[in-house]
Amino acid sequence: MTNYFLFSVLILALLLFFPVTRLIWVMSVRRLQRRTRRELSDSEIQGQLNRARVVGAVLSLLFSWSFNLFLTSPAVHA
Repeated sequence: MTNYFLFSVLILALLLFFPVTRLIWVMSVRRLQRRTRRELSDSEIQGQLNRARVVGAVLSLLFSWSFNLFLTSPAVHA
C-alpha cells in the first residue's frame, strides 16, 4: 500500500466521520426514546453519542478503505 492510498483513506474517513456519527447518534437517541417512551437524561444521551462515535469511526474507516481500494484496483480498470 502506498502513502497516497493511506492518505486518501484517512482523508475520506475524516470527512465522513462527522456526518455519519451525527446520523447514527440521532437515530439511536430516537430509537431509545421510542422504546422507553420517555425523554432521555443527559448521561444517556452522552452515552449514545460515545457509542455513535465508535460505530461511526469503524464504519467510515471501512467504507473509506473499501472505496479507495475499489478505485485504485488494477482489475477495475482492465
